[in-house]
Amino acid sequence: MNTTADPSLPLYLGLMSGTSADGIDAALVQFPADGGCRFVHGLTARWEPVLRARLVALGEGGPLQSLEELGELDARIAISFAAAANQLLEEAGVDRSQVRAIGSHGQTVRHRPLADPAFTVQLGDGNRIAELTGITTVCDFRRRDVAAGGHGAPLMPAFHLDMLGAADEDRAVLNLGGIANLTLIPREGVVRGFDTGPANALMDAWCQRHTGRSFDADGAYAASGAVDDSLLAGWRADPWFALPPPKSTGREQFHLPWAEAHMEEGQFAAADVQATLLELTAATVVDALLAQQPHTRRVLVCGGGVRNTQLMRRLAARLPGVVVESTALHGLDPEYVEAMGFAWLAQRTMDGLPGNLPSVTGATGPRILGAIHPA
Repeated sequence: MNTTADPSLPLYLGLMSGTSADGIDAALVQFPADGGCRFVHGLTARWEPVLRARLVALGEGGPLQSLEELGELDARIAISFAAAANQLLEEAGVDRSQVRAIGSHGQTVRHRPLADPAFTVQLGDGNRIAELTGITTVCDFRRRDVAAGGHGAPLMPAFHLDMLGAADEDRAVLNLGGIANLTLIPREGVVRGFDTGPANALMDAWCQRHTGRSFDADGAYAASGAVDDSLLAGWRADPWFALPPPKSTGREQFHLPWAEAHMEEGQFAAADVQATLLELTAATVVDALLAQQPHTRRVLVCGGGVRNTQLMRRLAARLPGVVVESTALHGLDPEYVEAMGFAWLAQRTMDGLPGNLPSVTGATGPRILGAIHPA
């Protein structure tokens, strides 16, 4: 899906690492004046294993050892993000002077939108990214929305609306990352978006533990097992699923100890647990969709989970009469939608335009998001 850059348009570079922390997605894009997103090049840079393990532990609520560790992690994450950006530019054959700005999400290590006071923390120092790339860097997108009373998440619905909205049908955009989240785009009314529960983070962790593989390719491992209805019911009874939007979550809520609290050792075959985790993702997505936008006619799927054939099959089975398809069919590479979205948010910030949707996050109003670190 890569294309040649249009020399008449500025380039933007988006950097994203999500809940799964399975890699840094980097996307080089342009935004034509008549709309849409021109995808120029993309790549995924893998985390160094020791650093990734630390990020996963922190995302699950593990403690920091010291302020020194916090500072070091902030710098190391930024170095990794900058390296991904520089590699992308080299592969694309693009001079950095052509890039107006980088939009860097950073790595979430704490997300507490319901705390008093609420807060969210993404590491990856934008100053260092700007120094190492020579490109103006916009980062720290979430905290302004939280300061305005919002959840700071999800931030992609504004991008989804701009790129994937339609006047003739109710649509939903489903991102299957470490956590699953929905953007609801009705023909009439306001756009909404919220997290629905676990997706790849739990499935990947269970697969890694029991097969040694970092993810379940095509959902084959899950397909080899059988869903246990009692286990599924226990997980679905978690009060979080009954919370109304706006809501957001992460590894701090949904991790393997959470799943294992409903199991006794040796009670279930490992493949059956994998099958049930996959069904949990499908069931909670569909529960949320039918509760909040029951007349949806099309679900556009992005994120790593779009490659999970079994998961896509189960979503379609639970949504008879609804088209479930990849965003690729609508011009957006599903692997890089979020990275493209943060490039779009960088453009919004540079142009002095708001990037949040209060109807999604619960903020008291539109806000210009992020901090700008000049080249």
